[in-house]
Amino acid sequence: MPEKHLSTQFDADLNGVSSRVMELGGLVESQIHQAIYSLSQFSPEAADQVIEIEHRVNSMEIEIDRDLASIIARRQPTARDLRLLLAISKTTANLERVGDEASKIARMVKSIIESGAARQLPSSDLRVAADLASGLLRKALDAFARLDTSTAVSILKEDDQIDREFDGFVRKLITYMMEDPRTISPSLDLLFLAKAIERIGDHAKNIAEFIIYVVKGTDVRHASIDDVESALR
Repeated sequence: MPEKHLSTQFDADLNGVSSRVMELGGLVESQIHQAIYSLSQFSPEAADQVIEIEHRVNSMEIEIDRDLASIIARRQPTARDLRLLLAISKTTANLERVGDEASKIARMVKSIIESGAARQLPSSDLRVAADLASGLLRKALDAFARLDTSTAVSILKEDDQIDREFDGFVRKLITYMMEDPRTISPSLDLLFLAKAIERIGDHAKNIAEFIIYVVKGTDVRHASIDDVESALR
């Protein structure tokens, strides 16, 4: 990820912390996959595994933050190097929040299983959005490793598809609730799950924005796609 510097130790520090971020990303991805499996199979065992991983994710976030603080104190980086370290810190925080969303999904799945509800509702539809969100996160991490701004822009565009999936699912749940008030409670549970999946896509989008920030020094949060593409020209 980082460019070569005169200080080989600085390069070693950057490579080390970057590798830790990718490791954290892989751990969070495993959480998402297990959460999706627990939802599709209504598996409490898979849900428990997701929740167990949460402690490791939290610990890794703290360790990476500590390493970043040490690098900044010892190396006093400036310009792009400092932007990179700040982006790594923000990416780490977003990955930890993705882990939180996966854990929320797992806990809600366990609640649904215990209640015996929601099997008659379109829970399978959530897998489409969940797979999209998981794929987007993987793409964002790969792009961050290469500081690939072109892929970052495509991620910003693809996040809109997840938002559309969420909106369509909400409309479908509203139809179920209108037709049968008995489905209101389980429908709200599924809405909670859908929102957690949408948030995973949002965090992938955030990571894509950090890539542009590192490369161009431009904060593109809340900017339109046209404005982002203009900033990269």
